[in-house]
Amino acid sequence: MELTGKHRRYLRALAHELSPVVIVGKDGLTSAVFAAVERALLDHELIKVKLGERAGADRHTAATELATATHSEVAQVLGNIVLLYKAHPETPSLKLPSRPR
Repeated sequence: MELTGKHRRYLRALAHELSPVVIVGKDGLTSAVFAAVERALLDHELIKVKLGERAGADRHTAATELATATHSEVAQVLGNIVLLYKAHPETPSLKLPSRPR
């Protein structure tokens, strides 16, 4: 599902008080990082990922790679923080605003 601007604003507001649950270190985007992000998305639906200073990847490229590998959507890239969203496959807890008709 493609996020609209309204959806992104809503998710950014919800994530304001969240802390990063996954931190990408000097080894960069490894299979362990992808697995941790996938698990965190399954548990929380909306997560922050912090890209360490020595992660060795462009933040926008890293955000795209994380989203592609985990089948999630990038809601925001701000500084070294990436905000990812993926609805739970069975019981989503976050309800996105409806689309205008």
